[in-house]
Amino acid sequence: MRRFRGLLGGPGAPRSGVAVIVAAVAFGIWALSGLYVVQSNEQAVVTTFGRYTRSESPGLRYHLPSPIEAVEKVAVTSLNRTDIGGSGSTDAPEQSLMLTGDENIVDLDFSVTWRVSDAAAYLFTVRDPNDGVQAAAESAMREVIGKTTLGSIMTSGRGQVQIETAELMQKTLDRWGAGVTVVEVQIRSANPPAEVIDAFRQVANAQQDAESKVNEANTYKNRVVNEAKGDASAITQSAEGYREQAVREAKGEAARFNQIYAEYRRAPAVTRQRLYIETMQRVLAKSNKVVVDGKGTSAPIILPPDVFKPRNTPVAAPPPSASDGPAASGSVIPGAAR
Repeated sequence: MRRFRGLLGGPGAPRSGVAVIVAAVAFGIWALSGLYVVQSNEQAVVTTFGRYTRSESPGLRYHLPSPIEAVEKVAVTSLNRTDIGGSGSTDAPEQSLMLTGDENIVDLDFSVTWRVSDAAAYLFTVRDPNDGVQAAAESAMREVIGKTTLGSIMTSGRGQVQIETAELMQKTLDRWGAGVTVVEVQIRSANPPAEVIDAFRQVANAQQDAESKVNEANTYKNRVVNEAKGDASAITQSAEGYREQAVREAKGEAARFNQIYAEYRRAPAVTRQRLYIETMQRVLAKSNKVVVDGKGTSAPIILPPDVFKPRNTPVAAPPPSASDGPAASGSVIPGAAR
């Protein structure tokens, strides 16, 4: 008990015991100061007497207390943004003015989105990573713009410029070992210099008008060509139809002639009489005539007026037999002369 009180600094206890306890407590606090927590979006970099030793993943970790080891945490999943050419109301013409491939000047502002991929390389390879990203971005953009025409930058070529700039930036940063991954390059604005912007707009408007006229001419050309093709196709189809009709009619007439010829060889007289009757029937069916038999009459014959009216649909006489005489179309009045 007395010994215990001596260690606690009771009456008569030596001063060395108090010093030991104080030293032990201080050492414990110093030793526990090496505990630290790495968050899920962080990566810890541990250095021993200022020299890189290791990297730690998220979780509860421990390092030898300072000044032996030190730890620095870096957010590796957070996105960072660097603006080139100015941001907001500020303008940096020394960064934004660039020379295009067709020797024009463009005032271009863009942003780079990036994140840390290797915490150790990010901390120790490049003196100032933010300045390194900005320098790599500006250099890559100037190189890509130097191979691109102003019209492409101002219109539909922005996407390709952004892709090529991001790829060139990534190659440069990887060559430096900066531990940075480029996520996206986005052009915020691209305009001619303020001194010539009015003239450039006039040229752009003239180009748009020219393109509009060309499009109208192409539309008219396509319409005329399509109409001509349609007319040509219709004429071709009509000619083919007429050819088919003529061929079929010719074949039909030939077949009919062959049939008539076969009948003629069997009965020439009857066939001649039949052909004569049919021919006279076709001829007289279209004429507006009245045939009367005048044998044995002396007085004039008065015909009704209806007989001489035009007939829209001639009434065909019944086909005569081979022994009948010539058939006459129209009204036949016996006992009268024509």
